Amino acid sequence: MSTQDESTQPTGFEEFGRKVGKTVGEAVKNLDQEGEKVIAYLNSEVVPAIRSGSSKALRTAADKLSKLAEFMEQNTPR
Repeated sequence: MSTQDESTQPTGFEEFGRKVGKTVGEAVKNLDQEGEKVIAYLNSEVVPAIRSGSSKALRTAADKLSKLAEFMEQNTPR
């Protein structure tokens, strides 16, 4: 075998590098896809639930503050 024949044959290390590169590339692709699914879930399920809960909390706080204001008006010495 000549040195030129040896240079065209991938070494074990080169073959390993190709396999690792392919595996990493597939993993990155899968992570991107899963990330998109997580974002879609957050936008469709979590955000509306938080908004709903926040709205309810604000209404409850407003009701309590209104009752406090009424109490203060009724119990203020004149």
